[in-house]
Amino acid sequence: MTIRNLDKLLAPTSVVFVGASPKAATVGSIVTANLLEAGFNGPLWLINPRHETINGHRCYASVADLPGVPDLAIIATPPATIPGVIAELGAKGTRAAVVITAGITGELRTAMLNAAQPYCLRIQGPNCLGLLLPGLGLNASFSHKMPRVGDLAFLSQSGALVTAIIDWASSREIGFSHVVSMGDMADADFGDFLDYLAGDAKSRAILLYMEQLTQAPKFLSAARRAARAKPVIVLKAGRNATAAKAAMSHTGALAGSDAAYNAIFRRAGLLRVLELGELFEAAEVLHAAPPLLGERLTILTNGGGAAVLATDTLADLHGVLAPLSPETKAALDAVLPATWSKGNPVDIIGDAPPERYEKAMEAVLTDKASDAVLVMNCPTAMASSSDAASVVISTFKSHKRDQEPPKVVLTNWLGDGSAAKSRAMFAAADIPSFETPGAAVRGFMQLVHYKRAQDELMQTPPSLPGGLHFDRTKACEIIETALAGKRAVLSEVEAKALLSSYGIPVVRTEIAANPDEAEAIAREILQTDKACVIKILSDDISHKSDVGGVRLGIKSAREAGEAARTMLEKIGKLLPDARIRGFTVQPMIDRSGAHELIVGMSVDRTVGPLMMFGAGGTAVEVIADTAHALPPLDLQLANTLIKETRVSKLLAGYRDRPAANFAAIAETLVRVSYLIAAHEEIRELDINPLLADEQGVIAVDARVRVEDATQHPRIPLAVRPYPVEWEVEDELPDMGRILLRPIRPEDEALYEEFFAHVTTEDIRMRFFTARPDLSFKFLARLTQIDYAREMAFVALSAETGELLGVSRLIADPDYTRAEYGVLVRSKLKAHGLGWRLMQQLIAYARAENLQQLYGQVLAANTTMLQMCSELGFKVVADPGNQGVLNVELDLTPAKSKASVASA
Repeated sequence: MTIRNLDKLLAPTSVVFVGASPKAATVGSIVTANLLEAGFNGPLWLINPRHETINGHRCYASVADLPGVPDLAIIATPPATIPGVIAELGAKGTRAAVVITAGITGELRTAMLNAAQPYCLRIQGPNCLGLLLPGLGLNASFSHKMPRVGDLAFLSQSGALVTAIIDWASSREIGFSHVVSMGDMADADFGDFLDYLAGDAKSRAILLYMEQLTQAPKFLSAARRAARAKPVIVLKAGRNATAAKAAMSHTGALAGSDAAYNAIFRRAGLLRVLELGELFEAAEVLHAAPPLLGERLTILTNGGGAAVLATDTLADLHGVLAPLSPETKAALDAVLPATWSKGNPVDIIGDAPPERYEKAMEAVLTDKASDAVLVMNCPTAMASSSDAASVVISTFKSHKRDQEPPKVVLTNWLGDGSAAKSRAMFAAADIPSFETPGAAVRGFMQLVHYKRAQDELMQTPPSLPGGLHFDRTKACEIIETALAGKRAVLSEVEAKALLSSYGIPVVRTEIAANPDEAEAIAREILQTDKACVIKILSDDISHKSDVGGVRLGIKSAREAGEAARTMLEKIGKLLPDARIRGFTVQPMIDRSGAHELIVGMSVDRTVGPLMMFGAGGTAVEVIADTAHALPPLDLQLANTLIKETRVSKLLAGYRDRPAANFAAIAETLVRVSYLIAAHEEIRELDINPLLADEQGVIAVDARVRVEDATQHPRIPLAVRPYPVEWEVEDELPDMGRILLRPIRPEDEALYEEFFAHVTTEDIRMRFFTARPDLSFKFLARLTQIDYAREMAFVALSAETGELLGVSRLIADPDYTRAEYGVLVRSKLKAHGLGWRLMQQLIAYARAENLQQLYGQVLAANTTMLQMCSELGFKVVADPGNQGVLNVELDLTPAKSKASVASA
């Protein structure tokens, strides 16, 4: 359940308050006064059986006595009464409630939800400040103040913070469309509200204050949808509180809750800020500035010191200072005094009149090496700051008219007095303005981070070489053998075999039961390799090197036997209770210039499986150079994960060391991510070290912990993986072999050729327009789908790989109904391809337990209407659209009359 009936909560036409009170300084009296004074333009009823009127407003004794059905109920009665009140309201016809009452936990919470469930009555809270909808004049809260009307939606888990934000924003003339105190989120949570606000025209940005996330998969799906529509900016509290625990893997020890939150925010395309003020700064700068095309900043100033401060902040935040092109330098030489800075920052000298600002701005705005300009002004007695501001505004307006898309321009007018007047002028002209150099640069970096988030949300990743091919059966056998033996930790040999089954290169490893066998195996290995390695084999010893359980560089069989005996003796003294199964013997990998990396996975209690990548080796916890991501990954996401670490700079090569094979590292990350996604039994995984150099990668050591998923289910993946089980091959007359599979992001490259084979008339029939938007952003949305709520099947030629047709469904947020669409190459119509694509789509919808497929079809599209009729769709006229027919297919087993073959 997501947005169902949330319109009754966030856009009510009638309201009732259960718990109204005349007693001063109580929640009941404050909420009553706020409701009556805010100006709600609709029926507003109060309920209190002990009073006939409150504040001159009539009171009713019970819900049953109300003269009408309220869309929304506000409830502030004792905890024990809440389930009964909810049941009464549901029976009356109310479909949403804000439960302000605290102390509703355990059985009482369950009873409240059970009372709401038969009516699909949505609940905000309990234990919340309330709800404020300034545009409707609704203040259903005990806030001390009604916020201004505006276009920012604010969702907060802290009620106290809501009142502080309202105060802070009011003094700065910032307004809101919605202010929602989330409370305990017994029902409606962040995912629900994001789903609703994604399609809400009243809000241009969504601000979140979050303390804890619930239902990560739902949140991620909703957040991705919202972030595609408008900026979503999140302030997450408690970023330094880690969830590190004693674990058998380095990954489990290093992963913290904040790393998990960062991973989910980044995957969803959200902008994270670290301070309260940055929430609104980010919202304003994203609203005022045009989209940023790159990350290179040019600074234009009349004060060198202020520019140095800005440059320092930019460096601290890892921003990029744009180089000035020779043409720009020449243009500036022609209009500036000889003493100008000759570089970026462009210091036009303290006596700069407005005309100098104008000429310098014209030069830097045309510089193709720059993506944004920060214009700064320090007040002087020699020139007017406000006149300079007027020139900057007029120059930027001319630039916007002449260049598409325009560059981003930000301003920093220092000081008070005239500077404050100038900042007001910039605000009126929709040019972001800041009081300090540091704030201006942070505003620019918010644009940079938002651009990166959107790029990641829309990117089209490359394909893996040879596609994704795994030996899942072999992997299952390895895991099942360990579980059957009541072993939670795979042996090193088993762990490496598991990695190998997913195409990850590993070192050949043999097991020796005793020192004599270790000596014999070493003798065999040393016939082809210069040296070998011996490690202790024990389920009770995770970090073998910590107890002397690893011996490197062994060059003779005799030395191998002696090393094994010494190892047994030493470990016997240190860990007398450890159960020793023997030794592992493997070749010593001779890659002296290789980098030691770590690839790992642990299960986070909030987001589920969480991957880690970074610098490996025995000092991995000390170095702590790691980054985290949600599986599964594609190559683009894997490369992004690599670049987030410091070790990535070393991997790029330096001095006489060549660059490591980034493609091999990224492919390993992708393969590990699919291993994790496909096998719910895996709970922790470490590959450490993963050696990487210009030749490629090889896993030298690995640890894997497993658990019986039937007895102890793993927290679900936050990201639904590519559903490989829906790949099928088929053969159609006149078409030959085709591959039917779920769409992938890399299919974006196939669409240009595909649309070249679709007539204008067929495009009109599918999109209701002759010229659909075929921009990258549009095509990315077609191919970068969220398998949790969308599905698209592509039909590809088995011989050429060409895209022949597509069927698609997009489910409603409550995941009961889905809208469909289908399109094939025009010359392939009437050859059964559309029918086969629809079969696949219907089979998938049924497997997902969707109840209905629906769509709109132009009356002129007789081919589609005939196919719908044959598939069992009900066809009716659309009363609001002449020439359009509504088609619906009931998928519920008891009622469906369509007999569609399962794909």
